[in-house]
Parts: sequence; C-alpha cells; structure tokens
Amino acid sequence: MQMEKKDIRALSKEQLRDFFVANNDKAFRGNQVYEWLWSKGAHSFEDMTNVAKTTRSMLEDNFVINHIKVDTMQRSSDGTVKNAVRLHDGLVVESVLIPTQTRTTACVSSQVGCSLDCNFCATARLKRMRNLEPAEIYDQVIAIDKESRLYYNHPLSNIVFMGMGEPLMNYNNVMKAIDMITSSEGLGMSPKRIMVSTSGIPKMIKKMADDDVKFKLAVSLHSAIDEIRSRIMPFSTNFPLADLRESLEYWYRKTKCKVSYEYVVWKGINDDKASIDALVKFCKYVPCKVNLIEYNPIDDGEFQQASEESINAYIKALENIGIVVKVRRSRGKDIDAACGQLANKEAEVS
Repeated sequence: MQMEKKDIRALSKEQLRDFFVANNDKAFRGNQVYEWLWSKGAHSFEDMTNVAKTTRSMLEDNFVINHIKVDTMQRSSDGTVKNAVRLHDGLVVESVLIPTQTRTTACVSSQVGCSLDCNFCATARLKRMRNLEPAEIYDQVIAIDKESRLYYNHPLSNIVFMGMGEPLMNYNNVMKAIDMITSSEGLGMSPKRIMVSTSGIPKMIKKMADDDVKFKLAVSLHSAIDEIRSRIMPFSTNFPLADLRESLEYWYRKTKCKVSYEYVVWKGINDDKASIDALVKFCKYVPCKVNLIEYNPIDDGEFQQASEESINAYIKALENIGIVVKVRRSRGKDIDAACGQLANKEAEVS
C-alpha cells in the first residue's frame, strides 16, 4: 500500500534542510524550497524554477503541497468579498474580505465547523470536522491579500480570526499560522494588525498571555450575566464569567493590551437595563473597548436584532464611564457573508 505523502509545508526550514542533507544534497536547498513555499507561494514543485529538475522530481515523490482552492468567490454591492475555500480533502470553509475607505480586513476561519455551540451562530450548526492546518489558515490570508490588491489596489491591512471555528480550540496551528503571517519569510505583517477573537476559554487566554503574544484579543461576550450568556452560548456554563474575568485580568497584567468585547444586542434577550448595567460593571475590570454588532439573523427564531433605542441605551451607559464603544454595521448582506462567530461585522483592528 502506498504511503500518503506529507504536506511539505508541515516541515520547518530546519527539517527541510535536514531532508536534503539526508538525500545527499546541499542544506541550502532547503532554504530555497522554503522560500518558494512561503514567500513566493508556490502551488507546485514545477513552479520552483531555480531548483534542479531532478530535485523537483524527488520532492514530488516524497511530498505534496496541499494548497487551498477558492471554489467560489462572491462580491457584495458594498464591496465585501466572500470566498468558499475548498481544502485538499474536499471540505469547505469560508473567508471574507471586508473593505473600508482606509483598509481591507481578512476574516479567516480556524476550523471546519466549530467546537462550540453558540445558538446565534450559523457555524455552530455545523459539526466540527477538523482543525485547519497552519498552511490552510495562511493560504486564506494570501488569497485575500491578492483580492485586496486586485480590487482595492493595496495590500491587506488587517486580519481577524472571526470566521468558522474557535481559534483557541486550534491553538497550536493558529499560533504557527500567525508566526508565518508575521514572519519576514512569510507575509511580514505586524502582529498589531491581527486580532484573535475567542468565545472565552479562560485557561487558553492565560496561555496566550504566558506565550507573550503580540496580537490583539477580542472576546465574544454578548452578556455579562451568567444565566443569559449560558442561554446564548451553552458551552459557557463550563466557563463562568468570574473565571473569564480572572483570565482577562491576568491577560492585561501580562500584556498591557486592551481587550475588545464583541457584543450583539438581541431583542428580548439582552436589551434590558439589567444587561446594560452588568456590561458596564464588567467593563470596569480591565481596560477595554466595546464593539456593538448589528446582527444578521440566521433564521426566524429567537435571535433577532434589537431596536436602535436599545443600542443607544448601551452606547450612552458605556460612554458615561469613558468606554470607547463602536457600532459595527453588517456587511455583505446580499451575499450572506457571515463572518463566523460574529454574524458578519464590519471588522477592523484598531
């Protein structure tokens, strides 16, 4: 039985160098191939024009390059671009390019389906099939960078991990992808232009702080009352707000980096005064800002957008205690460009 070939991009540069030495070639050949794989984005070994044909054949015999393929691309009337991305095993994830007048943001996926069960989220209705590999996450970013250059004449400005999946449940692969995105051998993007959004897993938030990450953190909060939050996000029963608070205080002590709270206001769920007061109190624990997000309903069920009056009540209460609050309007409605956890917000990292 023929062994399944390994994706060559799972190898580090050192492992590539070792492979060539073990096959009676020069170690520097590993550097050449590594550059082709990451900096130059080679889709096949034949693309590696400065590598000898015999070497390319040897690579072909031993490895594959499991590049993603943008299966379908839809452009919204507001300029938003949604990609349906097919993976090497036939599974599909989505990524979204969100333009504003001054920047373009990539909203990328970290899992096929999702590990969690947020009731308001379309992705949560999909079974989690598997985690994405670092290269599959990286490829989404490269594809959107190309679209940004094509349609908006400038490179990608920002990245948000708010697509399909919970990034902290695919921690190692997400970190490796970010390492490559920020590396001079990859995309060379500043980590300050990257935001990882989590539904709030305390021990993993602490791990990020311990790992001294340089990107920004957003938390999908949606309620600062345990009973309501567990109704919206049933998994959070295992992660009460007291634990989340403690992990965020730890995060801020270690990183000195503000937290962004992502917060959808739903009619009859969290649009009352008690919910507003609870959020105001929660915002006092660590330096933060709040993004109030317009909701794209996924059906005619209980989760429906709250009134402007309710949104304004939140804004007034938060601004009264000096919290920066922004309202993110839904983008790409005509192509259903749902940005995973957050039902397609006007994403930005600021």
